[in-house]
Amino acid sequence: MKHSDEFLKTQKILRLATIGNNKTPHIVPVWYMYSSKKIYIGTNTKTQKAKNVKKNNKVAFCVDVGINSPIDGVMGQGYANIILENNKVKKIAEKILLRYFKNMENKSAKELLDNTDCIIEIIPEKLSVWSY
Repeated sequence: MKHSDEFLKTQKILRLATIGNNKTPHIVPVWYMYSSKKIYIGTNTKTQKAKNVKKNNKVAFCVDVGINSPIDGVMGQGYANIILENNKVKKIAEKILLRYFKNMENKSAKELLDNTDCIIEIIPEKLSVWSY
């Protein structure tokens, strides 16, 4: 498998696990960006994942690919912060969206950017990597 940093930079879907009310796990697939050993996820403060992180910043995540060989993946645990500063949020959110859209002229890209009012920043503490 590629080095875990390169793998996380090239993949497109991350499954984020947060802890909800009554200590119930909440798992959701998200678009993300991996940069400087951190994971960034654009979202809205009204989402369950953002509410959960605000109450409990312990998170887990998984990025994997493959049904037949090669089967590669990275999963980890860490701590999350909520970034709320508008200029920083928009700058990071645009970088995330440009991983999925050719440019920001796309109607969906603009709508997603407009609806993003926070960034979940994950600092991974523990990683497990596999390749078969």
